Amino acid sequence: MDKKRVVITGMGVVSVLGTGLDAFWEGLLNGRSGIRRITQFDASPFPCQIAGEVPDFVVENFMDRKEARRVPRSAQMAYAAAKMAVDDSGLPTPLPEPERSGVAFGTAIGGMDRFDDGVRTIRAQGYDRLNPFTVPTSLPNTAAYLISQGFQCLGPTTTIGTACATGTQTVGEGLEMIRRGAADVVIAGGTEGLIQDFAIGGFCAMRALPTNYNDNPEKASRPFDKNREGFLYSEGAAALVLESLEHALARGARIYAELAGQASSSDGFHMAQPDPEAAGPARAMKWAIADAGLTPADIDYINAHGTSTPLNDMTETRAIKAVFGEHAYKLAISSIKSMIGHAMGASGSLEAIACAKIISEGIITPTINYETPDPELDLDYVPNVARKQQVNVALSNSFGLGGQNACVVLKRFEK
Repeated sequence: MDKKRVVITGMGVVSVLGTGLDAFWEGLLNGRSGIRRITQFDASPFPCQIAGEVPDFVVENFMDRKEARRVPRSAQMAYAAAKMAVDDSGLPTPLPEPERSGVAFGTAIGGMDRFDDGVRTIRAQGYDRLNPFTVPTSLPNTAAYLISQGFQCLGPTTTIGTACATGTQTVGEGLEMIRRGAADVVIAGGTEGLIQDFAIGGFCAMRALPTNYNDNPEKASRPFDKNREGFLYSEGAAALVLESLEHALARGARIYAELAGQASSSDGFHMAQPDPEAAGPARAMKWAIADAGLTPADIDYINAHGTSTPLNDMTETRAIKAVFGEHAYKLAISSIKSMIGHAMGASGSLEAIACAKIISEGIITPTINYETPDPELDLDYVPNVARKQQVNVALSNSFGLGGQNACVVLKRFEK
């Protein structure tokens, strides 16, 4: 049975490189780091005092100030990304076929800042001082609700929370919504907006963050480099408008790329450490490529999970070699986390957008801060400078805490 074809027609970004698709893409092409010293709270007691903060997000540019105050920063950024994506797609607002429009959005941490604020309020002033929206806006589905309500997406709606795999799995679920005939249009993506003491402190306790770059933050994220020390926590949001090919062609939409395949798997190994055998990530890659009706030899480029942690980068390289064999040495591989850090639930969607632009523009974004090769990591990581190269098929990887893995395949659109 032939699978329904799905294309990407709109993209919206809130990132540490700036708000908007153009700012995001320009920053990636120029190898610009968005990692800075933390300003949203006093991080001086922590061994890691740097993160990826969005520098220019003004929520009032996208939604009513009163409504914005009711929801957490992660939901605000999600709505903004969705609005930019819908505008970019050329679809009107509200969407013209509400019951044929869906939402697949996610977050790893979401509105935990509202939960934290609520606990502090109760302890200091009592429960009767709580905002009545405390519970609803602390829930992970706040972003999906806002998007569904704002754009009148009355078809299937889902919220996914698979840690660092979230933003890729939502894109994959959007693909499946359209394939199974439940929707013609889906707004898919992920969001994260929690630069605060809980998150930074928790990851410091895990010893997952770098501690030697507080005075040189732009050098801290260095995927696949021998001296990589840890990932850089960041915030952001990304949204993609997915459409069935028939729907997009009928309205004359501009198409960035085709979303051709997806898969997810589980390591079943450890809450925080990847399986050193790399079997889970390898399964997800194999299954996604097969779902796209392709073979490993068809892949030109991999947008790596590439977190800049010793174990994750090693495991991902092993998984790539296991799946691709000798073809692994012909692949271009890069990690945009070297520039934007790890936006958790938003990362996979940001990376899917990067893949779509790489395919449509014929330029591969670099892995910056690659200075000292690791003898065990010997693939082509597109070091430091963007590369002009036609990419026909791209694989985007996300491997999350808890061993939850997700991959999507994008390819150049041809009728």
